[in-house]
Amino acid sequence: MFHVILYQPEIPPNTGNIIRLCANTGCQLHLIAPLGFTLEDKQLVRAGLDYHEFATLKVYENLASCLQQFDGSRVFALTTKGSQPFHELNFQSGDAFMFGPESRGLPAEVLASLGDGQRVRLPMLPNNRSLNLSNTVAVAVFEAWRQCDFKGASAH
Repeated sequence: MFHVILYQPEIPPNTGNIIRLCANTGCQLHLIAPLGFTLEDKQLVRAGLDYHEFATLKVYENLASCLQQFDGSRVFALTTKGSQPFHELNFQSGDAFMFGPESRGLPAEVLASLGDGQRVRLPMLPNNRSLNLSNTVAVAVFEAWRQCDFKGASAH
């Protein structure tokens, strides 16, 4: 359905929560090294519960090798510096959402490599810094999935 790209994630429980989210929504998770933890980290495993086996997860050595997988697909970077409100876009299956590390967000050179319409933001009250990474991913995935009429979801 959708792709979630975490660029150099740092906090194991956030990534564990995102693994669980991806398993439950059919998203594929792409992690860009270096990671701030190992995939065997106890906090990562605990936050992901037993969903690791149900999630599609791939680790890449760098962003370029990851983005090669999306040639022809749309990639959106979620950033507080985004010029486009996330909810105003029309999403489609196969879209990819990229998120930066918790402590610093996506680097300027990564953001500069994308067009204005690809740098998107979630609404927040003024003078706030950012939302938690796993919360931001959840909001983005569910809004995009909602726009696709929750395709693939169970009826109950």
